[in-house]
Amino acid sequence: MTNQKPTHETALAFHALHIPGRPLVLPNAWDTASARLVEEAGAAAVATTSAGLAWDLGTADGDRLDRDRALGALARVAAAVRVPVSADIESGYAKDAAGVGDTIRAVLAAGAVGVNIEDALYDGEGVGDGGRGPLRPVAEQAERIAAARAAADAAGVPLFINARIDTVLRGAGGVEETLERAAAFLAAGADGIFVPGAVDPGTVKSLVAGVEGPLNVLVGPGAPSVAELAALGVARISTGSSIAQAAHAVVRRAARELLSAGTYDSLTGGLDYAELNTRLGGAR
Repeated sequence: MTNQKPTHETALAFHALHIPGRPLVLPNAWDTASARLVEEAGAAAVATTSAGLAWDLGTADGDRLDRDRALGALARVAAAVRVPVSADIESGYAKDAAGVGDTIRAVLAAGAVGVNIEDALYDGEGVGDGGRGPLRPVAEQAERIAAARAAADAAGVPLFINARIDTVLRGAGGVEETLERAAAFLAAGADGIFVPGAVDPGTVKSLVAGVEGPLNVLVGPGAPSVAELAALGVARISTGSSIAQAAHAVVRRAARELLSAGTYDSLTGGLDYAELNTRLGGAR
């Protein structure tokens, strides 16, 4: 349980993994088993996926999961691995900047040394708030990031704050708008910029050139390879919810095959029971 008390040194080590051209590659996890398998595969750090974590807890993604349940799951992930842990905390599990600061203190207590904080807005249906637009105003989001920075600094932990910008993902702006937000969020205390949806090489190259900090992109089927993104200067690569989606696809496929055809071919290639029971069954 070495990650239960994040240290200054662990946080700095996590910062040092963000190298343009030699990116930190994060196969995102959502529970203790997936976190350990990611660590065992050789990942230098473990990052959670908010969607995968929410689904595991029976909640939809998009600011619907309450802070206590989310951070309880985070604490279990952090306790399960030895490498640094970064938490996807959606928009901070809080309505205002002061609440974001409270969340950060709880994140540090749970054992993480990094967070993703997004600028998307959600209503009850998980879509943009039509009265305000799909993204938070820049000043409001910058205030939330500043509150996160202040809370981490007060705790003496150089938390890596990855500011997620959803301009591309939500069709709310292009490179220029993204760079404007990135500059404001970095000035407010963010350490890196995450732009999901940006995988076109030309767009990525422009973002790398324009962002004064490490750039994180989201990958999945059809995206450029890690080597190609590294050559563009990307510093961090995440899979987001895609591994969780693939795992759940196996569950549905196997269940449908069993209940319809009465066969089990979808289960071929599963991991060995004894190996999993040994590797995942005890505390670290």
